[in-house]
Amino acid sequence: MVVLIGLGANLDHPVHGGPRETLLAALDALALGGVSVVRLSPWYLTRPVPDEGQPWYVNGVAQVDTVLAANSLLAMLHEIEAALGRVRKARWESRTVDLDLLDYRGHVVAPAVPHRHGVATLPHPRLENRPFVLRPLVDILPDWRHPMSGLTATELLSRLGDISDSLRPLGGAPAAAREN
Repeated sequence: MVVLIGLGANLDHPVHGGPRETLLAALDALALGGVSVVRLSPWYLTRPVPDEGQPWYVNGVAQVDTVLAANSLLAMLHEIEAALGRVRKARWESRTVDLDLLDYRGHVVAPAVPHRHGVATLPHPRLENRPFVLRPLVDILPDWRHPMSGLTATELLSRLGDISDSLRPLGGAPAAAREN
């Protein structure tokens, strides 16, 4: 079964450089933790949601393989974010790195306290409305099915209509070099 991680950043990191380089550092940190990337989407430059005044984001999606349980993987993602300078203050703020657990082997989990730090909500509660998740997901797994709706990534993306004003492909292709 599939495990998916959403990757995003819109601020430079003092050591790693730009957002794309910081996201590659996050992938390296995942590998050091025993999480292997199976597929990595191309990168996209995406409009910030909802704050139009922020810098545009670099976004992608990785399919990974891990023996970690969902909450352990989520804890690792939060540790990597913190190590790469993410400070959680306000929702939808600019960040050096954002790692979201999108799907964990098709599990559906709704915690008693939504958005509680350290407890996974699966699938990610807003992924079906996010072009910056669905476009890269379609690139690597167009037939992936949403565990609740049963719709494929392609079908979910088509429901969003024209997304051309909210994202564009970013040059360079780290996906080819990192796909196993």
